[in-house]
Amino acid sequence: MPHLNKVGTAVSGSDDSDRAARSSLSRLRIALTVFFALDGFMFAGWVVRIPAIKQQIGASESDLGLALLGVSAGAVVTMMATGRLCRRFGSHPVTVVSAVLLSLSIALPPQAHSALALGLVLLVFGTAYGALNVAMNSAAVDLVAALRRPVMSSFHAAFSLGGMVGAGVGGLVAGGLSPTVHLLLLTGLGLLVTAVIGPVLLRQPVPVPERDQRAEEKEQAEGAERVRDGARGLGRGSRRAVLLFGVIALCTAYGEGAMADWSALHLTESLGASAGVAAAGYSLFALAMTAGRLSGMLLLERLGQTRALVSGGLAAAFGMLLGALAPTVWLALAGFAVAGLGLANIFPVAVGRAGALAGPGGVAAASTLGYGGMLLGPPAIGFLADWFTLPLALTTVALLAGAAALVAYTARSASTEISSCGDLLVRD
Repeated sequence: MPHLNKVGTAVSGSDDSDRAARSSLSRLRIALTVFFALDGFMFAGWVVRIPAIKQQIGASESDLGLALLGVSAGAVVTMMATGRLCRRFGSHPVTVVSAVLLSLSIALPPQAHSALALGLVLLVFGTAYGALNVAMNSAAVDLVAALRRPVMSSFHAAFSLGGMVGAGVGGLVAGGLSPTVHLLLLTGLGLLVTAVIGPVLLRQPVPVPERDQRAEEKEQAEGAERVRDGARGLGRGSRRAVLLFGVIALCTAYGEGAMADWSALHLTESLGASAGVAAAGYSLFALAMTAGRLSGMLLLERLGQTRALVSGGLAAAFGMLLGALAPTVWLALAGFAVAGLGLANIFPVAVGRAGALAGPGGVAAASTLGYGGMLLGPPAIGFLADWFTLPLALTTVALLAGAAALVAYTARSASTEISSCGDLLVRD
């Protein structure tokens, strides 16, 4: 009988430990979701004030376009450095610090009084924005590995929802608040959210998957010395896979950037839509992306990641061909919606798989290539529209979405390596 009591106590202790671990992961998931939503909300708040700031500094379209490159340039430049910071200090502290910097830097653009000054402050803003994206995606990759469920898309859905709410709120207050007051309020909100949610990240250790713990014990028993900084001793094949996932992110981010800057113009100039309908075009695209990301976990569990990437790329290619070449506004809107659904999960899955192979460095590499695509897309569409036509230029989005599907199929062998590391549940 005493023996049975000891067993019961041990089992109870194990159950308590499991419940505590699940509770810790749940708190961490909620905190990361809030940071993703905050990121989208803050960025959208800045975007809706661009017209007012353009008027304030008296910039031409070309001058404004060059100034706006500061956001993407700052993000791309800082991303690889952020990956190294995450390996050295941990993704959780870097996420919190980056959120503070983003909250402070968003108040800077209204203080600019020339296009050059705006470009410089946007470089600072882009640096903070890029750092936060790499850090919180790195933290999300670790959490996905511990949960062993494909929930990466849910974090990016939170970003999309935050962006939609931020744009809506910004539109409502734009008539009554100056850009300076509006963005200062965003600074206060960002600092408040970070002060409340940040300690959750700082208190929670980076979750380590069970299989990684067993591997570590085996290495210690054998006397192996490894630096546990997220690097997995990648071979040439794994490095190639990270590069391929970065190319996938680039192809899809190209489409997102092109849709943000050119969809409304296409509807008005090519199809004669009213300003209201044209504005609804991108909103429909963004709504479709949000819906796709909210259902992303179910899709990934049923199809597996490779099939989800390939089918998403093909759907986006079809949707953008329809959106670019349709003879009527309503067919074009339908195409934009299909494209949004197709693109929804490709970027988060590609970044997640790169992170599963190479930790924060993989996230940084894939994100850098992805934001490079977002930087390349809008001007490339503009040049092609001048040389040919805007509808024909938009077909390059379909071309790159199809290329993403092809590259995803080519990179399918990396699924085996990811699964062997115990990082993700992959069913291809």
